[in-house]
Amino acid sequence: MTTVNLPYFDSLLEELGKENPELKQAFGRHVHWGYWPEPRTADGSVTDFAKAAERLSEKVCAAGGVRDRLRILDAGCGFGGTIALVNERFSPINLVGLNIDARQLTRAREQVLPRPNNTIEFVQGDACAMPFEDNSFDIVFAVECIFHFPSREKFFQEARRVLRPGGKLALCDFVALELANPIFKTVGKLFGDSIYRTYGQVKSDFTASDYRQLAEKTGFTRSFMEDITPGTVPTYPVVRQLQRRHNQADIEKVTAMAEWLARLGWVRYQVWAFDVP
Repeated sequence: MTTVNLPYFDSLLEELGKENPELKQAFGRHVHWGYWPEPRTADGSVTDFAKAAERLSEKVCAAGGVRDRLRILDAGCGFGGTIALVNERFSPINLVGLNIDARQLTRAREQVLPRPNNTIEFVQGDACAMPFEDNSFDIVFAVECIFHFPSREKFFQEARRVLRPGGKLALCDFVALELANPIFKTVGKLFGDSIYRTYGQVKSDFTASDYRQLAEKTGFTRSFMEDITPGTVPTYPVVRQLQRRHNQADIEKVTAMAEWLARLGWVRYQVWAFDVP
């Protein structure tokens, strides 16, 4: 089994084990950014952020075309938040969460139980070498996790393999602005060690053009892309505040750098969907 370095999950799981109420509200269900349709309405509270994180999962689900009677895979499922959302709103439906970190899956299994007529399974495995049969899913999700994977190309190949004809891959990701990518790569070289020590492996120099080329190369057709960068920016102050309160100064510095890149527009936050012909 391939292992990954996820230091922020080390810290988060430790605090959740202490039943930290603030972090449980912020990240106990979803461990990803939030989305505000009207960013000016964000009030900076943890409660508001938790609602925004739910909305981000809703955006990806909508891009994937979730409906009843489907079999859905959430790759990099975290604590099962997106699976929980789908489980609560659709039936009958078959849900599978895949994650390389057994600790995250343990929490997911404890928290997310299937509603009547639904099934949920959490599987430990590598998103770039999935332990599933060909043509076995209608939708594959990757909610703000693909930058941790060893290879976007291998993940796309695997998603294409396990999806049925007419299936869909839906994801959200931090995407480098084409014109600013050389600057962004320089920032990555300068701060790469700090990023690795706080957020683990992060490959965020991928551009929109790269995604279009990757889809064509792996047999997908692009059906949807929405840039929601302004609606995600209110996440940064909330996350930095939480990190400051919990004595995570090193992580806060890296988050502040990421916020700077987002506010400059050098890093975009985008939701993508790709179809299997």
